[in-house]
Amino acid sequence: MIKVKRALISVSDKSGLVEFAKGLQEFGIEIISTGGTHNLLKEGGVAVKKVSEVTEFPEILDGRVKTLHPRIFGGILAIKDSDAHKRDLEKENIAPVDMVVINFYPFDKATTENQLTIEKAIEYIDIGGPSALRAAAKNYKYTVPVSSSERYNEILEEMKSNDGGISEDLSLKLAKEVFCKTAHYDKIISDYLSSDKKEKESFSDKISLNLCKAADLRYGENPHQKAAYYIPCDGTALSGIQQYEQIHGKELSFNNLIDIDGALNVVNDFDASCAAVIKHTNPCGVGTDADIGEALKKALECDPVSAFGGIFAFNRAVNTDVAEILAKMFLEVVIAPQFDEDALMLLSKKKKLIILKKKNLSDVSTDAGDYDCKKIRGGYLVQEYDTMQVEKDKLEIVTKREPTDTEMEAMLFGWKVIKYVKSNAVIFSSSDRTLGIGAGQMSRVDSCDIAIKKAGNANLSLKGSTVSSDAFFPFADSIELLARAGAAAVIQPGGSIRDKEVIEAADKHNVSMVFAGFRQFRH
Repeated sequence: MIKVKRALISVSDKSGLVEFAKGLQEFGIEIISTGGTHNLLKEGGVAVKKVSEVTEFPEILDGRVKTLHPRIFGGILAIKDSDAHKRDLEKENIAPVDMVVINFYPFDKATTENQLTIEKAIEYIDIGGPSALRAAAKNYKYTVPVSSSERYNEILEEMKSNDGGISEDLSLKLAKEVFCKTAHYDKIISDYLSSDKKEKESFSDKISLNLCKAADLRYGENPHQKAAYYIPCDGTALSGIQQYEQIHGKELSFNNLIDIDGALNVVNDFDASCAAVIKHTNPCGVGTDADIGEALKKALECDPVSAFGGIFAFNRAVNTDVAEILAKMFLEVVIAPQFDEDALMLLSKKKKLIILKKKNLSDVSTDAGDYDCKKIRGGYLVQEYDTMQVEKDKLEIVTKREPTDTEMEAMLFGWKVIKYVKSNAVIFSSSDRTLGIGAGQMSRVDSCDIAIKKAGNANLSLKGSTVSSDAFFPFADSIELLARAGAAAVIQPGGSIRDKEVIEAADKHNVSMVFAGFRQFRH
């Protein structure tokens, strides 16, 4: 049991501090403090001594040096039952410090909320605070480290139960929190100093994932797997699902979040009103139209069977017309920027349906400089996000027949969707909807065959349609199959050693073909 006789308090976040300090003093604890914290405590009626009175050394360098002194750190780090340490303390006239209550300058808040020069930003880098807390955490058996105001009540309650003492178990728990916080603090400073564009052009030798738990999930990919959702602790990467709030339905699962992320990626890539249906990470229908209800109908026509139990995403507000369609279906999630009042009332009748809407329409994604990480056994794979967009004037027309303007628009539509379909991926599309999607097959010809069958199952004609392929066609057999199905034009990356044969097959069937010049695999 740790008996606290002396506490160092120096905090930036002063919420609940006066009450906590008064609670400590009820146990006869002496309090030493610095600057603004000292003044607040004194004004609040707390008996408090300045750190400078203990060190017999003034705060210097505009407050950069306050607690960095042997009479402070010696008191924090001393092993209280060591005779050698006791002799050192007595010789140097150092009194033990049994509790350190510190939180840091708000570097993350200051740099994200204000446009600061680097010279001003570095003044928010706390030196003495993390050092003193780390010292206390290292010496947790003898010195209690307190890094959060959320722990004040818990600490006082334990002291009341133990005649002013604090258990080693609680002190260890608090020490673990300290090292998590100092690691986080160093990470956000490192990220800030590395945010220069030149730094982002290459991958750092070391990458730290600084994540805080946002929510426990119902389960993982399967009900027997536990799962949780984590987000960047600094709160700067406000993008994707972080911009949305759940307003109805059951708890989100691991799979829900993966599918929602995929759905948002699709609809947010379109400027026009767009509706997308996602099933097991793959789009099974995407439609655009000036009217969001019509966009939904187009998306549903592509593969109505697979839409059962799907994720429905919109980049426009959901109105009553849309809600009436959705209300007749079994679906897992609906996500949109907003919902009309009547639409929300209608959808809310489905008790388990997960409904998410945007928190703040002014929020913008800040993922541009972030990394895409994938966990494998024994490590992580890290890459840039795929933000590549095809440019119409850079497409290479490789066949005798050039695509018509309508065919070109249809191919560009399909290419927007293709990067969100698992490889091997093939999409039939018109200029405003998908007509057939073949996803995740081991051969490209199988993906072609599935896309054709999907369109046939939905009674959709492929005559005059266009095809998008996420990677090159290795053989001409796929082109033969697509042409027989009715494809009029094809967009693909190109780059196969058999490109000549593939182009010849396209010319044979009067199919126009363009090369995008880059692939968009999605594993």
